[in-house]
Amino acid sequence: MRTSRTIAVAAAALLAAGGITACGGSGSAGSGSAASSSGVLNIGMPNGAQSDNNNPFLSSSAANSLGYKNVIYEPLVMTNVVQPAAPGTPWLATAWTWSNNYQKLVLTIRNGVTWSDGQPLTGADVAYTFNLLKANTALNASAIKFGSISSSGNTVTLTFPSSQYVYQTQILNQFIVPEHIWSKISNPATNAISNPVGSGPYTLTSFSGNTATLTRRSTYWQTLPQVKTLHYTSYSSNTTQTTALTDGTADWSFVFIPNPSATYTAKDPANLKLWFPAVLGDHGLWLNTTIAPFNNAKLRLAMSDVINRSAIVQTGEDGYFYPVVPSNTGIPTPAGTSFIGSQFTSDTASVSVSAAKTLLTSAGFTYSGSTLEYQGKAVTLQLADPAGWSDYLTDLTLIQGDLAQIGITASVSQPNANTWTTNLADGDFQGALRWTNSGATPYDIYDTIFDYAESGPIGTTASGDFGRYQDPAAIAALNTYATASTAAGRSAALDTLENIEATQMPFIPIMAANAGGEYSTKDWTGWPNAANPYAPAQPTLINSLQIILDLKPASSS
Repeated sequence: MRTSRTIAVAAAALLAAGGITACGGSGSAGSGSAASSSGVLNIGMPNGAQSDNNNPFLSSSAANSLGYKNVIYEPLVMTNVVQPAAPGTPWLATAWTWSNNYQKLVLTIRNGVTWSDGQPLTGADVAYTFNLLKANTALNASAIKFGSISSSGNTVTLTFPSSQYVYQTQILNQFIVPEHIWSKISNPATNAISNPVGSGPYTLTSFSGNTATLTRRSTYWQTLPQVKTLHYTSYSSNTTQTTALTDGTADWSFVFIPNPSATYTAKDPANLKLWFPAVLGDHGLWLNTTIAPFNNAKLRLAMSDVINRSAIVQTGEDGYFYPVVPSNTGIPTPAGTSFIGSQFTSDTASVSVSAAKTLLTSAGFTYSGSTLEYQGKAVTLQLADPAGWSDYLTDLTLIQGDLAQIGITASVSQPNANTWTTNLADGDFQGALRWTNSGATPYDIYDTIFDYAESGPIGTTASGDFGRYQDPAAIAALNTYATASTAAGRSAALDTLENIEATQMPFIPIMAANAGGEYSTKDWTGWPNAANPYAPAQPTLINSLQIILDLKPASSS
């Protein structure tokens, strides 16, 4: 997407931000081999200016932007977006049972957990948190419709008016807040929280400039982490963040590093590592299907046939940041391998100019010399992405060259981010590189592509289906997948969605979303990687707490 990624959040969604100009702070305390012996871990993000706001519900708060919300507030269940089919790890909930086709959830809340102010965490706190979401639309990011919410001792019962199969992870991942604190907050969606009280192992002890310091508390319910102090620093740019990683000022980050083999890992090959695993979300080419001839599925399929995904990932994304999506279903692998129907396992993208031209001529397209024409007019396409999103713009330049091989003249424009976002939402575009939503199942991908209720006629502000693609069969399959009462019903619906994407291609999948990060093993070991993918490596996701709990001082320190 862009060179400056300011806020990295979970799914999926996300993965969006603009350029940064503000000055970053310094997280130098405890750097070098003294860091692990003194128990210090330095975490950085290239997110620019921050304010002392620790509201966990506010996406722009420092606690969310830098990720330290996740070591203060804890989820009911810890899940792993890298292995979405794996069962979650019990956290504040020791057990959970869904029934009535995911319309009822019974949670058993862990005993012996205390808030950082010493008061006990109870089932009433959990019920209160969900009632808070129910009563405040601004806090309910997934727009989940809640029914009754009640608690009795350490048992919490939630009901829903419809199946929550596709939202079960969002519900189980919900962080919990203390009722005795939040019931006194006038506007939980906007109020700044200066002294957060959570159940996690760390408390905020200072916020200075763009650096937050958190200290381990002795009364945490799990085995205490060996990391005693966390320094979270917001740097002014990708460049300053990368420098902090290579000089040892920062131990961990999520930042786009151009040519990382030369500019990052080569600085200390033994210790500087990166891992960017695919998750269930896509980045690809959106086409406005209300504009002829891009309403023609064979043209879209031909375009897909000549887009060199591997070259885009190797050149535009420096070979690591967004992995290739090989499946024409748009489902990334290996995260989504179990969701791809057997009939689609060999339906993978490959570059074939001859196949693309054959497909085009069979659909009534003609050539005037090397120029592709439709009904006597040359086929042209304007591609747009914001100025400054250097990797995306490199990707579009490569796509421009790919499309020229089948006679399509493409141009690349660079509006500012606000204009681009508005144009895409209003349908005022021809082609753009953009992402889909991400989630624990392919539903989030396909909902972004197919749900016409999220777009509508040109001029309507769209939150999804930016290509304005309309297919009643896709919408019916989305609804069936979300509400089916059996696994077989969901599988059949998913087969339908996979087939429509592979044969109609309203969105051309190119790359997978990632949940990666850069980290140093010089002072701390136990990081997740391809051989041990127990958590995503991104320091702003809920699993960052799980990673910190697993870290051990390096033996050389």
